[in-house]
Amino acid sequence: MKNILLPFLMLFTLTSFVQENLKVDVSNPKATITTHLKFLNEDNYHPEKSARAFAGIPTNQAKQYAIKLKMILKGKGLKVDYDKIPTDPNFVDTTAVNKPNKYVLFPKQLPQVYLVKSGNSWYFSDETVSEIENLYDEVYPWHSQWIHTLIPQEGKNKFLNIELRQLFSIVIIAVSFLILYFIFRIILTFILRKIQLMIFHRTDQNIKIALKQFARPIVILILINLIGKIIPSLLFHVDVNYFLILAINIVSTIFWVYVFLNLVKVLMIFYEDYTSSTPSKLDDQLVPVLRNFLKGIVIFIGFLKLLTDFGLDPTTVIAGASIGGIAIAFASQDTVKNLIGTFMIFLDKPFHIGDWIEAAEVEGTVEEVGFRSTKIRAFDTSIFQIPNSKLAEIVVNNKGLRLFRRYKTELGIRYDTPPELIEAFVKGVRQLVILHPDTHSEQYNVEFTGFGTSSLLILLNVYFKQLDWNVEQSSRHRLHIAILKLAHELGVEFAFPATTVYIEQFPEKTGRNLKYDLSDDRIKKVIQKIMEDFKKEID
Repeated sequence: MKNILLPFLMLFTLTSFVQENLKVDVSNPKATITTHLKFLNEDNYHPEKSARAFAGIPTNQAKQYAIKLKMILKGKGLKVDYDKIPTDPNFVDTTAVNKPNKYVLFPKQLPQVYLVKSGNSWYFSDETVSEIENLYDEVYPWHSQWIHTLIPQEGKNKFLNIELRQLFSIVIIAVSFLILYFIFRIILTFILRKIQLMIFHRTDQNIKIALKQFARPIVILILINLIGKIIPSLLFHVDVNYFLILAINIVSTIFWVYVFLNLVKVLMIFYEDYTSSTPSKLDDQLVPVLRNFLKGIVIFIGFLKLLTDFGLDPTTVIAGASIGGIAIAFASQDTVKNLIGTFMIFLDKPFHIGDWIEAAEVEGTVEEVGFRSTKIRAFDTSIFQIPNSKLAEIVVNNKGLRLFRRYKTELGIRYDTPPELIEAFVKGVRQLVILHPDTHSEQYNVEFTGFGTSSLLILLNVYFKQLDWNVEQSSRHRLHIAILKLAHELGVEFAFPATTVYIEQFPEKTGRNLKYDLSDDRIKKVIQKIMEDFKKEID
């Protein structure tokens, strides 16, 4: 039994010895902070010694400053790591310009609280002294004392370093905040719906659901902020405050991410509604791309904020994110190029969904513009997937933006066709083009243009009004049939791709002599009949 109690007795004796030998020391930053905090512990409470960390101030006032400064650190959950405090009497802060002999205890959370060297001693600076009252009122506002009086003084027994009376207060606050949550959510949802009606003058079920989801995290964030203001008033131990404030910061960051994700969702609903009212289908393809891009940015920024909540320096996080971003960019250059190409396509809009385009060796209908590539369906219904980086650089012939669909061909007739019949045939084809309902009658060409290898060439160059490929083929069919009927009635024959051999003398054989009827009356009647038949067919 003695062997068991001996280590505890030695530890108690050593602790008592250390406490008894704790002396006022302000020779270096660590000694000054130790003097300030250690002499305010419950088992070693000597505020007049703690006040020695302040110079040039009356003792009673310095005692109040010392106590309030410790309360500020406690309320903010700032734990002092004595091992990281310098012990060099000539410590120099390399980041300070005007005051090199300076030490800031918590540069991020409390930059206005710091020590400066005066002579051979270190004291809290004049700026720290002037800011203590403001910081104390910020951490412990007017309602803190009122909340503190509600905490019953009985029940000082502790559970997990928390007094039972404080646990009782937590229960009361939790119930109160649960009631406030439902009240605030109803009010905020009502306000958001009124704003939506004022701006868009209509209601939509999807928008209602999105606004309701948007209101919830905002209400929770408001309540979390209120909890953060109340926690110091409950006078928890600094360790408890540290974990509570850390948990609040983490939860707050998570809900802010949730808020912005819902904000992206609401904005995308409005943007999707806008794109559906525009004639362009390319805007519709931008909705999912833009939604995923904005969500990625929100999640990435939220992740960086979480790293700072866990104590990482924001400068280090930003620098790491920049270096990591450069490394990722080098490792995925093609992905970055495709992403830039995607935005260039959406900005320049060289084509729309459903347009018939010709890009390099690929020709077909644009079906989808994705985050990385564009899908084009070719004639044979196969799918070409072109990276957007390449598509943004090559020449794109957007045939879907044509005013007319051009059709050019050559009609080859026999070499022995008389000039009068050629002229009549050309005039008849011109009238067919003019009468055709799908051709541009003010811009066309029907001319005898040359002498081919085995035929006389008549150029047919017309422009169809309908841009749809299927409609164009149907229009071509009707024009071709009308031309064939005209040629047949006039007696004009189309040449075969062959060679004709003439033999002067051959036993019992004679050459083929075609006889053409060139009477003007017949030609006029034929053309008039063909035109009337074509008009009837059109009607």
